[in-house]
Amino acid sequence: MTRPLRVVAVSGGLQRPSKAVALSEHVLDLIADLIPCEQRLVELGQLAPHFAGAVWRSQLPDAVECELAAVEQADVLVVATPVYRGSYTGLFKHFFDFIHQDALIDKPVLLAATGGSERHALVIDHQLRPLFSFFQARTLPLGVYATDQDFSDYRLQSKALIQRTQLAVQRALPLLELTHLARSAPAEEVVET
Repeated sequence: MTRPLRVVAVSGGLQRPSKAVALSEHVLDLIADLIPCEQRLVELGQLAPHFAGAVWRSQLPDAVECELAAVEQADVLVVATPVYRGSYTGLFKHFFDFIHQDALIDKPVLLAATGGSERHALVIDHQLRPLFSFFQARTLPLGVYATDQDFSDYRLQSKALIQRTQLAVQRALPLLELTHLARSAPAEEVVET
């Protein structure tokens, strides 16, 4: 029996409601519509008071450790961050500084970002891809960038954005299905000779 895919979204939004949270939830729902999965949303704005001042992982409370473990044990990641001054938030980077450097190897990662205007759209390729390349993750080819005009009351309203998120998930589906099958297959016993 195959187990559901563990899909974890990390939102770098610092407030609630948040466009990054709305975008993360939308992508999670699209994936759930196409493949059996367990969803989890990690909201860094909610965790900030618990890890913002920590320097070492050993200093983190259990609530933050639990979320870090969820990210490390995920089969697929969706990451979304607001853009501040041309990059992801410092809190977003600080959270991923606590992730073990080998924990995301070969993990599919769908990249997303929100910003005030189109001028920050390259954050996905110039900031997020290099970060997840360090982790040797498999960043999915199509990222999703949204501007303030794509939302109404923190809900996706732009047809173009909705279509782009659907396309990003559709293009990711073959890799997600392979990941699902690989994670569900029983581990082969190692036979010593």
